[in-house]
Amino acid sequence: MNQEKVQNLVTEALEENQSLFLISLQFLANNKIHLVVDGDEGVSLKEIVRISRHVEHNLDREEEDFALEVTSPDIKEPLVTQRQYLKNISRILKVKTEDQEYEGTLTKADDNEIVLEWKAREPKPIGKGKVTVEKMATVAYKDIKEAKVKIVF
Repeated sequence: MNQEKVQNLVTEALEENQSLFLISLQFLANNKIHLVVDGDEGVSLKEIVRISRHVEHNLDREEEDFALEVTSPDIKEPLVTQRQYLKNISRILKVKTEDQEYEGTLTKADDNEIVLEWKAREPKPIGKGKVTVEKMATVAYKDIKEAKVKIVF
């Protein structure tokens, strides 16, 4: 399988819609091509089909047989690119670092880090009882081991 040709075809297909971006392109055993594409506003089935056809129609099965699977990311999968963080601003994320876990609303994502905010109940500084306080954490992308969108119903 000519991997460079497949990569070029995927790039061409994604250039037709600037809101789409590549998450992963894998070449698996038995000439299986697995492609995961995401979009700033999600990915429609129509776009998945368009990308699949663009790649499939420009490869020759007579030359080499292959299987092609084009999907959007599963909601259970962790975020891997900065654009995924940007599209999930205002959503609740569970973020794991080497030594800590955070769960909060993603309020900012820039080139280097993300900002999470949440509310917590803590003991009052004076007297009995608890008070609600606003918390914030800034986490660099390089420190994130895993980040997932929390599904809230």
